[in-house]
Amino acid sequence: MPPQKVGAETRIVQFTNCRILRGHTLLREDLWIRGGRILDPEKLFFEEKRSADEQRDCEGHILAPGFIDVQINGGFGVDFSLPSEDVGSGIALVAKNLLAYGVTSFCPTLVTSPPDIYHKVLPQIIVRNGSSQGAGVLGVHLEGPFISHEKRGAHPESHLRTFETDAFQELLKTYGSLENVAIITLAPELRRSYEVIREITSRGICVSVGHSVSHLKEAEEAVQNGATFITHLFNAMLPFHHRDPGIVGLLTSDQIPPGRQVFFGMIADGIHTNPAALRIAHRAHPKGLVLVTDAIPALGLGNGRHTLGQQDVEVDGLTCCVAGTKTLCGSVAPLDACVRHFLHATGSQSGEKGCSVEMALEAATLHPAQLLGIEKQKGTLDFGSDADFVVLDDSLNVKATYIAGELVWQDKTLSH
Repeated sequence: MPPQKVGAETRIVQFTNCRILRGHTLLREDLWIRGGRILDPEKLFFEEKRSADEQRDCEGHILAPGFIDVQINGGFGVDFSLPSEDVGSGIALVAKNLLAYGVTSFCPTLVTSPPDIYHKVLPQIIVRNGSSQGAGVLGVHLEGPFISHEKRGAHPESHLRTFETDAFQELLKTYGSLENVAIITLAPELRRSYEVIREITSRGICVSVGHSVSHLKEAEEAVQNGATFITHLFNAMLPFHHRDPGIVGLLTSDQIPPGRQVFFGMIADGIHTNPAALRIAHRAHPKGLVLVTDAIPALGLGNGRHTLGQQDVEVDGLTCCVAGTKTLCGSVAPLDACVRHFLHATGSQSGEKGCSVEMALEAATLHPAQLLGIEKQKGTLDFGSDADFVVLDDSLNVKATYIAGELVWQDKTLSH
């Protein structure tokens, strides 16, 4: 009887000679994959009596879960906050280019815009899995327009909104639809925000506090009503003060409901946050730290004048400002560079409580997955999870990116 041909869904691939990030530790183990998911080799051997159909030598590299960016405004000339007849093609272009930076999933982010922009753009952004065509879309991050005038940053003041009599209906009227929305950033000090937070979170959408002049008590009440995230910690919020630490105080608050985890985004691009501030945040609440890029459409394009939603911006090196001002307006550092900078700023060289390689990687993988409640599928290399992963050298440079166990991007110097 001739041997049966092994189909793509049943084909077993074994990645050897590697260190895999699992259980908060880099382990010298092999990674087994079948049908786009990670296999338990013991069950394979003892229950199915199977072995690998193919082995791939990883040359001693690190295998980590694919990076997840929950705040990215665009890139490579694409602005998610600008309407077009084919928003999907812009999303696809960004998704394809993100593979080179180890990003396998992301949340396209829209900055404060008029309602007609949301109504045109949101229906065209669809949640989908990643593939050889690009990183997966986990849902939209709506950053504004329900934010503080004082801490609006690069958000256009003319389009900011507040919650009126029918608070949640006002939000629905503004956005048009919450389908395919994953995160909404709002300022918790706005009147009636707590009832809005309850309505949003009851629909399975994450609420983030940010662009805000909130005091600590207001921020704690937001968390008690369901908020679980802080948008780019330290940026666009009241500075830390010892008598009222503001939103920053959530990192060590004793008023967080039992079982509730507060996560916080950080832009570790070397511009937005001083290394000392990165170290303070990491040491205060390491399990909640989520690295984000807050990347703007100029990502990948170089210096010059570009757009962000309704604003013109100027890029000089890694510094991005609203044109004609010194107001920061996002980043042009990709997520893998943020991981490397974060590790350099907070690593063991900064003291005995320094961040490990594992913790730095989890800030771009496990933590964003936990924030979105998808850690059973994404953000880990646990058995049964999606086989989205990145191959890294010891300096955490991306050498290859895999989605559902398929090679989707490869550095030309890597042999396999």
